[in-house]
This record gives sequence, structure tokens and C-alpha cells, in this order.
Amino acid sequence: MKQFFLTMLGVFAGLVAFFVVLPVVALIFFAMAAGASKPTTPAHTVLELDLRSGLTDQTPVNPFAAFSGPSLSVVQVVDVLAQATADDNVKVLLLRAPEAGMTPASADEVRQAIARFRASGKTVIAHSQGFMPVGAVMSSYMVASSADQLWLQNTANFQAVGLSADSVFLGRAFQKYGVKADFEQRYEYKNAVNEYTQSDFTAPHREAMLAWMGSIYDSAVANIARDRKTTPEALKAVIEAGPYSADQALSLKLVDKIGQVEEAEVAAKTKAGKNAKIVKFSEYASLKGTRTTSGSGSAKSAIAIVGGEGAIMTGRGANDSPFGGGTMIRSDDTAKAIYQAIEDKDVKAIVFRVSSPGGSPEASEQVLAAVRAAKAAGKPVVVSMGAYAASGGYWISSEADWIVAQPSTLTGSIGVFGGKFVLADALGRFGVDMRGLSVGGDYADAFSPVQGFDQGQRAAFAASMDRIYEEFVARVAKGRKLPVERVREIAKGRVWTGAQAHGLGLVDQLGGLEEAVAKARQLAKIPSSETVRFKRFPQPQSPWEALATAFGASGQAAEAMVKVGQVMGDPAAQAMLNRVETDRMRSRGSVVLADQPAF
Repeated sequence: MKQFFLTMLGVFAGLVAFFVVLPVVALIFFAMAAGASKPTTPAHTVLELDLRSGLTDQTPVNPFAAFSGPSLSVVQVVDVLAQATADDNVKVLLLRAPEAGMTPASADEVRQAIARFRASGKTVIAHSQGFMPVGAVMSSYMVASSADQLWLQNTANFQAVGLSADSVFLGRAFQKYGVKADFEQRYEYKNAVNEYTQSDFTAPHREAMLAWMGSIYDSAVANIARDRKTTPEALKAVIEAGPYSADQALSLKLVDKIGQVEEAEVAAKTKAGKNAKIVKFSEYASLKGTRTTSGSGSAKSAIAIVGGEGAIMTGRGANDSPFGGGTMIRSDDTAKAIYQAIEDKDVKAIVFRVSSPGGSPEASEQVLAAVRAAKAAGKPVVVSMGAYAASGGYWISSEADWIVAQPSTLTGSIGVFGGKFVLADALGRFGVDMRGLSVGGDYADAFSPVQGFDQGQRAAFAASMDRIYEEFVARVAKGRKLPVERVREIAKGRVWTGAQAHGLGLVDQLGGLEEAVAKARQLAKIPSSETVRFKRFPQPQSPWEALATAFGASGQAAEAMVKVGQVMGDPAAQAMLNRVETDRMRSRGSVVLADQPAF
């Protein structure tokens, strides 16, 4: 009977592949064929960048990733805007601002790319349908304010008055229902444990959160004030007295014009010139592709761009569903990409783009070993930090030659935690009896959910936490050329923003991918007159490679199709999946994992 169901599931997966996935692939290839004629950009182009659907940090290597998340990435926006800046046919950028918050570091980098576009003499017009008090809305307003004109819909409310973040504490619930959270943390700022053990913020937890929230808020206000030609103090006084109607926001000079998006489109096309056309960002990106070179002159040298986004786990990406569930830094894949860059004779330096809250120390060390190998081979490594480069994300970055971070990047979190949930009492209340057996040493059942750690198990587990923490501290001290005692002072599991980390010596420079590439060129001693080719690692998967991964096993195929059809379009369900995935990773050894605030 089991074999029958497996066979039927395989047949179902095959039918789905034939009737759903293959047509998608066919469309992709027809689009590729149609693109062979290389259509040109209209002579008077308005490029429309819609940020309302969110951004990933990096463009996934999986061609079907659009099924499960945003279709645009920060890295792609930076790359395409650089090409649009050099394209004489692109006259105006029309920006659609999100109503809720953006990830602050992503907003920093998009704003910088927009500033470079404007600096070339081109115009940026932004339109907003309101700024809601959800997440880091100040970051959304910051991006919109970087435009030459900011339009607000007449019925919209201006509610960008600060920054908020919420935490859920389960301590009382666990106590009520008999669940024991048996954890060790190193040290008091490693706050991921608190949601299981506390009912409120501890003093260090509150201190750390208010510090990085204040840093992000102050950075956004300073940038907005600069772009709106006012002072941070004056801007703070105005926005904190809100919220406001559209008319009030206009009178207070928080926006420039009131109107529907269609009116903003007309203004953009008028600015672009006669017969101007609006081209969607995704269409323009498909037309232009990714940048292959930078600079002028000969093209002898290359800079490798190695990408890494998501939690850091051991293994290969072939183990992951290609249709969603979030991206990961798989240590085998990422280390292999770095070694490929090392072996490429044309590659003179490596820019390692890291956007990760951490994960497994073993996986992190495997990636860091590849970074060391690149340096030993005479190829400088510059880390460009994205939204997060915390905990294990900082571990893999710590020994790079140079670290670049956005002012709002969440980094540091040099610490470790681990433990288990004891469930026997909780299940017993429902008539479910849990018992355990073990053979061998006392530590064999250390992670059994039947009972808490005994004295010997706790001593051994605490010793392992101490060892990982000290190894982490040692790597940071070596890579950042800081005394060990100084690292211990600024570690303790505390999260810092990029701006704070810069002042502490954990980061060398504030900026994004463009600044990291410039530093890599400098460290590799590539003349400014020489064109640099970009080589990206790992290489994107072909649709056929992704399909082979998707349908390698019938069970995996069915799971992928269920996710595509029922889950991936539901933000609430996706958030729950992410939470479950985080807990699953913790259970599999992700003990250098930092909190990920929801923006």
C-alpha cells in the first residue's frame, strides 16, 4: 500500500511537471528566443521601479525563485540603475514607494543608487499611496525623499513618525503549559533565548534594541533632512508631531505634490520628452542583463562577486526545494564558489556579498576557511554586508581584508546560544506519556525532550558553548586586529548597526556593493583606467537544472507544488513557515544565529 501511494504521488508530480512547470519553462525559452533580436530602449524612457512588493538582498541562482518571494533584489536594483545611468535613452526614474517599512540596510543601498542616478543629471519622481506606521517606515520615506519630487495620493495619510519593533515572549505560556526551555546563552545580549524564557525585555535586551533602533532612526532622519534640505532637528520635530493628512504633509513640506499615480506618470513622461514611454524595471533588467564590466580601457582583470544570503547551514543547495522556502547559505556551495574564484586566473579580487543572520558554526567555519584560502592565494577579499551580517554572518566576514556595511546593516551579535525544549510534562497534561531510553554515555540523551539536562550534561553542554564563543572571539580579534579583551567587551551577543560597528572597529567603511567593488579594485592594484570584468559565483541555475532538483524525488516534488499553490502567496503563512524554519535550523545546530527583526 505504501508503495502504491508513493507511485501515485510520483505520477501526480509528473503530471504537474508536464502541465504546469514545462509550460513555464517553455515561456522562458520563448522569451529568450524573442530577446535574441536585442530590442532597444525607447528613445525617451521613464524607468518605473516599484518597491511595493519588497526586495531580497541578492538575485537567487534558482530561476523559479519568483514563485516564492519578491522578484527584485537590492543587488539587481543597484546594477540596473548603474546601467540606466549610463543609458542616454533613460531620462527619468519613476519610483513607487512602499506604504509599510523597508529593510533599513536595503533602503540605504537603494537610496545611494538613486543618488548616483540623479548625480548624472537625470530626474527621479517618487509616488506614495501613504506611509503607514508599520515596521521601518522611516526607511521607506527615506528612499522616497531621495527623489527630485515626492508625490502623495490625496487620500493618503502621512504616518511616518518613528520606528517600532515587536517581540513575542513565551515564558509565561511555557510555564503555564508545562514546557521547559532549557537553554544556555553567551552572553546577556544574545537575546534569541529570551523569547522562550522571559515575559518581558531584560535590561540588556531593551538596551540593545533601543540602541540599534535609535541608530537606524537617526540615520534615516539625517538622510531625509539632507535630501529635503532641512535640519535633522527640525525634521524630527515635525514628523514626531504627526500623523498628517496629505494636505498637511504638503504644507509642512514633507512631500512636494499631491496627486494620483497617473498624474505623476504624466509628469514623468513630460520630463522625459516627446513620445516618452514607461518601461517597467523588470523588463528593462531583462533587456540589459547584469553588468559585465566597469571602467574604461582594456579588460584584462576580473573581480569575482560571490553571493551569500540567508541562514548558514552545512550541505548543498541541491537539498533545498527550488520553489521556495527561503534562501540559505549552504556551506559546500558557498565555499566552492570562493574556491572557483581563487582558481580563476583572471580574478584579481573577491567581493563577498553577505546578508545572513547566522547559523551553524561548523558551516560558518567552512566558509571562513575559503576566505582565508583566497587571502593566502593573494586575492584580496572585501565583504559587502547587506541587510544582516550578524552572528554566523559576522563569523564568515570577520577575517576579510576589508568590510563594508550600510549604516543600517545589523551586524555583530558575536555570541552563541543553544538548548532544548522539555515537553514531557506538557504532553502529560493531555494524556500523552513520553519516555526515553538510551545506551552508551550519559550525554547520549542530553537533547532528549523527556527531561532537562542533568548536572553532568549541563556542564558538558555549557563547556561546548564556551568553546564556540571563545573561537568566535578569537576569529574576530585576529581578523579585525583587536585585542581579545576588547572583542569580549563589544561581543556578548550584542547586535550593532553598521554605523555603530564602524565606530567600534568591526566595520571598515560605510557603503554598499559599489564601494566594496571600488575597494577591491584598489586592494588588487587595478589601474582606474582599466576596465574590470565582473564574474559572479555561484553561476545561476538553468531551468532544467532547477527542474531536476525539483523532481528528483516524488515526495519533494509534491511538497514543492503544495508550497507553490497554497502557501507562497500568503504572507501570513510564509511568516509562519519562516518561524518554523528558524526553529528547525536551531534544532540542527544553528547556535550562532541572531534575531531577525521583521521590517
